[in-house]
Amino acid sequence: MAKYLGPACKLCRREGEKLFLKGEKCFTNKCPMERHPYPPGEHGRTARFRRGRASDYAKQLRAKQRARRIYGVLERQFRRYYEVALQQRGMTGLNLLQILESRLDNVVFRLGYARSRAEARQLVSHGHFTVNGRRVDVPSMLLRPGDVVEVRPESRRRHYFKQILPPWAEKQTPPAWLSRDLNSFSGRVERLPERGEIDSNIDEQLIVEYYSR
Repeated sequence: MAKYLGPACKLCRREGEKLFLKGEKCFTNKCPMERHPYPPGEHGRTARFRRGRASDYAKQLRAKQRARRIYGVLERQFRRYYEVALQQRGMTGLNLLQILESRLDNVVFRLGYARSRAEARQLVSHGHFTVNGRRVDVPSMLLRPGDVVEVRPESRRRHYFKQILPPWAEKQTPPAWLSRDLNSFSGRVERLPERGEIDSNIDEQLIVEYYSR
């Protein structure tokens, strides 16, 4: 299972905006984007003053990279998601975002059972969640309307789910396409999200243009 192992905050600095990859840290003054609001690298501090008008290709590439980094997906898998979205009915860009949003690790994050998508990915990989009563450890599993996600009873006794998770989950309001029951640490996918319910700063049309070249 391939995944990015480098510094997460470098990705935010490269995109020039907060991608909220580190959970609570992104909301504090410890966030590197607050202290170093310029691209990483030896010439990052001066490069921001030398940049001219970005080309159409550069805008498309940045939109694609931003989406990949927000959802923690590598290029090969992201391209496969696009090909699936292209074959579905409707708008390709919206289909792509719905596929990304329906990943198990993203649903766990949206329900408030993890402080970031990276943490959700790790919790799922360690087998702390069940889908429709079956234990799963595949973060990229795509959920459908009617699927029920629940923290395993054995996992609820762990320190994270007893002490760390409850305060965080209570502050997070799940989107309308999900329902949540904090008493049983469970959630249900009611339907696929609409475009207005996806709050990520992504221009899906630029992604479609990038892959349509």
